[in-house]
Amino acid sequence: MISRRSFGKALGFGTGAAAVSLAGLGSVQTAYAASGAPLGTPAAHTGFPRLKQVRAGLLDVGYAEVGPAHGPAVICLHGWPYDIHSYVDVAPLLAAQGYRVIVPYLRGHGTTRFRSAGTFRNAQQSAIALDVVALMDALKIEKAVLAGFDWGSRTADIVAALWPERCKALVSVSGYLVTNREANLNPLAAKAEYAWWYQYYFATERGRLAMQDKDLRRGLTRLVWDTVSPTWGFDDATFERTAAAFDNPDYAAIVIHNYRWRLSLADGERRYDALEKRLAARPVIGVPTITLDAERDPFTAPGDGASYRDRFTGAYEHRTLAGIGHNVPQEAPAAFAQAVIDADHLLGK
Repeated sequence: MISRRSFGKALGFGTGAAAVSLAGLGSVQTAYAASGAPLGTPAAHTGFPRLKQVRAGLLDVGYAEVGPAHGPAVICLHGWPYDIHSYVDVAPLLAAQGYRVIVPYLRGHGTTRFRSAGTFRNAQQSAIALDVVALMDALKIEKAVLAGFDWGSRTADIVAALWPERCKALVSVSGYLVTNREANLNPLAAKAEYAWWYQYYFATERGRLAMQDKDLRRGLTRLVWDTVSPTWGFDDATFERTAAAFDNPDYAAIVIHNYRWRLSLADGERRYDALEKRLAARPVIGVPTITLDAERDPFTAPGDGASYRDRFTGAYEHRTLAGIGHNVPQEAPAAFAQAVIDADHLLGK
């Protein structure tokens, strides 16, 4: 991949420059292509320079940070079964444009730990969203562009909906993913249910035990990678870098609770009831938003974003990424980074 220094030079910006100007929009993908890497494939980064830790709410959060300390903030949120390495190529692209990029491990992943052994290992959607707000408070970030996929999309959507004053703009893969547990009680078409096989596996004791076993857990998550990203030519080393994050002592408990809670098979905590009631009403999102659909992702809803368009009431664009699967930021880092920059400037167009 093109280096951060030569990338910025090619764009006419120094590595410490502010965010790209409107005149420069589109340059991320142009420069990425000039490096010789196809837009739909990952490049050469294998990790972040170093990880940091910060106490934030219920957690001691592990996170990567790249870019100038006083640049406009972007928080990139990963999904399941993934980790911060989903953004290993996106982060330097954005940092080269002057953004301060924060990529945290979600609760139960990597180096993120609960501060108290007595805290319930809760993975309901509002609890995870509050983790992000607490992280922003701990890092003294008043407002940020939020970008995510899978669990990360849901979390970013919720922050944008409930705390819009903290969200400058939003990039959400798969659109509006706020969980409606009542709707989740209804069966889907067979093909859609088939794609969710692991969700039902996790509803069983066998599934819970599989997530606790390191070898079975790696086999299961590798199968998910293979099936939901059919065009992504990742190697064993790429998977293993992420799978190391699954060795967190709370990983199995968090994953199992997340999927059981969504199916109303596990309770949340009463302290989040008010937030969940607001989310059940499917609140609209008014911040500038770009939604991304991945063409080869089995979870992408038909209709090119039409099914969730009415949930976004502010400045808005929708994009479909041809030939790309579920792990959008790692499969198409230039397209994802460009969406972040464009969302940040939607109001200026």
